[in-house]
Amino acid sequence: MFLASFPAGPWQANCYLAASSAGSECVVIDPGVDAYDGVRAAVTEHGLTPVGVLLTHGHIDHVASATRVAQEWGVPAWIHAADRELLTDPVAGLGPASADLLAQVLGDVELTEPDDLRFFETGLDVAGLTFEVIHAPGHRPGCVMLSTALTGHDQLDAVVFSGDVLFAGSIGRTDLPGGDHAVMLDTLRGQVLDLPDSAAILPGHGQQTVMARERATNPYLQADYLGGVRTR
Repeated sequence: MFLASFPAGPWQANCYLAASSAGSECVVIDPGVDAYDGVRAAVTEHGLTPVGVLLTHGHIDHVASATRVAQEWGVPAWIHAADRELLTDPVAGLGPASADLLAQVLGDVELTEPDDLRFFETGLDVAGLTFEVIHAPGHRPGCVMLSTALTGHDQLDAVVFSGDVLFAGSIGRTDLPGGDHAVMLDTLRGQVLDLPDSAAILPGHGQQTVMARERATNPYLQADYLGGVRTR
């Protein structure tokens, strides 16, 4: 598996390009604010051909360049249907107080949906990779984690693009519109703790981590925070 990544925009959201190998078809995951130039540079450097855009949720720092990337290469984009509205109405995901800030960040960019917009279901085969789509609401109703197999590593056997659900040492906030703390707790107890220890976690912000480390040390995955959970 080939991976390239870079943080983009004022929120430093991680954009990922994933492929079966360099020089092949790839997917672009979470191209956010100011991510287009980084995507084009990575595509050129590694000889990649984008064939799809995958969005872990609809917040503007993860989707701002999605339509431009999808239209540039003539490819579909996938998002969970619950977050579709944020593709054209970012204020709905951040609240009315964000309107002035978003105007400064986006300038005169007109937000539109990609021509070929599709919605995640349970799985997806694209760019020679098979993704399990794990619906993981709490940060946003449309949050998903995208898990794909990893071969050739002696300790890890999966890669999970966790978006803003799980970070190294932390989790996604739930105080923005669409966030729900109780729902996030259910997601952490279920979908997150169900991830194997052998999974590499590639989050929407910050450094990558591994599930074994998060299970052992992330304070938000411990029984005293979650109100009693099973552990491995």
